[in-house]
Amino acid sequence: MGRINFTDPFYNRTAYWKRGPEEQDKRGVYYTSPKGVLSRVAEDFVQPNGIVGTADGKILYVADIRGKRTYAFDIQADGTLANRRVFCGVGSDGLTLDAEGNVYLTGGGVNVFDKAGKKIATLAVPEGTSNMCFGGKDRKTLFITAQKSLYAIPMRVVGGSQ
Repeated sequence: MGRINFTDPFYNRTAYWKRGPEEQDKRGVYYTSPKGVLSRVAEDFVQPNGIVGTADGKILYVADIRGKRTYAFDIQADGTLANRRVFCGVGSDGLTLDAEGNVYLTGGGVNVFDKAGKKIATLAVPEGTSNMCFGGKDRKTLFITAQKSLYAIPMRVVGGSQ
């Protein structure tokens, strides 16, 4: 078992999902060590959701969908997170990366940010987007889930996270 990071955004959907009250005292980012030890490594979010780490294991991006921010953290050797910083002023449901280090966020299509957090592109999608990932034989297809459809966009870049 490797390292695993995840968020617990808690969506209260009482009309069809009998969940609650909220199980955790804070909305945060969690880490499971290779030995299976679970710990909270970041907190103080409105609604953390999308999460992705760089292929080299050095940076973790966490989207706070209702806080309308995406944060970057430095991943420490022990799995803890340090140097929390606002990456961009956009929250998201889903996140992914390309091999050039650009960060893709869903919402209003797909918004693409460079490593410094500057918006460099918007990929138009005809309906609300939720998640995405790179795939295909050469990992140059961006697959996007939306309200009622799945989109596949050929890209010039290769996906950078798995």
